[in-house]
Amino acid sequence: MIDKIFLLEQVRVLKNLLRWTLIILPVSIAIGSMVALFLWLLHLCIHFRFEHPWLLYFLPLAGLLIHFAYKLYGKNAERGNNLIIDEIHQPGGGIPKRMAPLVLLSTVVTHLFGGSAGREGTAVQIGGSIAQAFSKWFHLNEKETPVLLTAGVAAGFGAVFGTPLTGAIFALEVLTIGRIQYQAIFPCLVASLVGDLTVSAWQVHHTSYRIDAIDIPNYFDAYFSLNPLLLIKVVIASIAFGLASLLFAQMVHRMKHLFLSVFSKTWIVPMVGGLTIILLTFILGKPDYLSLGVDAEYNGAITIPSAFQAGGADTWSWLWKTIYTSVTLSSGFKGGEVTPLFYIGATLGNTLSTLLDAPVSLFAALGFLAVFAGATNTPLACTIMGVELFGGEYVLYFAIACYTAYFFSGHNGIYSAQKIGIKKLDA
Repeated sequence: MIDKIFLLEQVRVLKNLLRWTLIILPVSIAIGSMVALFLWLLHLCIHFRFEHPWLLYFLPLAGLLIHFAYKLYGKNAERGNNLIIDEIHQPGGGIPKRMAPLVLLSTVVTHLFGGSAGREGTAVQIGGSIAQAFSKWFHLNEKETPVLLTAGVAAGFGAVFGTPLTGAIFALEVLTIGRIQYQAIFPCLVASLVGDLTVSAWQVHHTSYRIDAIDIPNYFDAYFSLNPLLLIKVVIASIAFGLASLLFAQMVHRMKHLFLSVFSKTWIVPMVGGLTIILLTFILGKPDYLSLGVDAEYNGAITIPSAFQAGGADTWSWLWKTIYTSVTLSSGFKGGEVTPLFYIGATLGNTLSTLLDAPVSLFAALGFLAVFAGATNTPLACTIMGVELFGGEYVLYFAIACYTAYFFSGHNGIYSAQKIGIKKLDA
């Protein structure tokens, strides 16, 4: 009798997994295809601006266009990632189908004219919007729809960065601080993997990064597998990474509030934001902090890849990128925060490696991951991202950096809809 019950339970599990696989496959293929289109357009528009730098002077007008596009057609899509998180926590008005094309086009416009933004937010909103549409077509109930939305987030994130395992964990971890609910783990894993495979099938490639071999003598190798001196330096740097995460999140939120409190006409805000970016670029005399910061506009430009090399970033590159991105996103331009966070973390890691006499590429990688972990409150996902992007040799350092930054970044990250499941410290 017990054997029969056991067998019946496994059959039900198998049927449930097969059902979700059949649901997830078309959803994640659609998301992966749209993300591939987005990445292809993004690459084209960024390099087009490199060839026509005068496009930056039209950034205020581009912001005005984005503002009225959302005002006239966006409905509640203006809330972006926070709307998706709210719909997963508590289904309500739903996610409009127009969110995906609106955010795709507005992000491309932002980057075409030089706005400092990322791409994760766009991919996540594409994923959430498409998943919501499929949930209605499949007639999913109120318990199943949040699961599919979470899988849509996983597919978008995994596809845009080429990190399928990270995408699955991120979608589960980002919803509630300190708590992961595993009921959506299988759909998220399938969705993120298929989304990433779909992007690869469209021949769209991701930037690769590499950590050089560590050349610091370990005088305690007979007693410890980790280098104690390097470990102390990692902890010190990670505290700084957490504080940089906190600074970024606070600047984005407070600058947005400042813009709205100063200007009664909301259409003025993107104009002022665009003019501010132009003025900052004129003052600095170089375009290094515009757009994604992945590809180099000229030889010697400061980019995320350059930060992995000695001398590949200025002392205050991380702060300038923080300011540029805060102004861009808080004034209504579209994109994401994650790639700028990668830039901020990698360049800050480059600077700290000089101050602490530490390996440059390792500390750039630690900053890359830890600033993201602190700003999004997703240390586990970021640790896994380290393995997917850089390999598993330094995974303990990745974990130490991500969790240290997580604790020092406070509870208010870049997503205001995040709920607090368990406080970071019971004080």
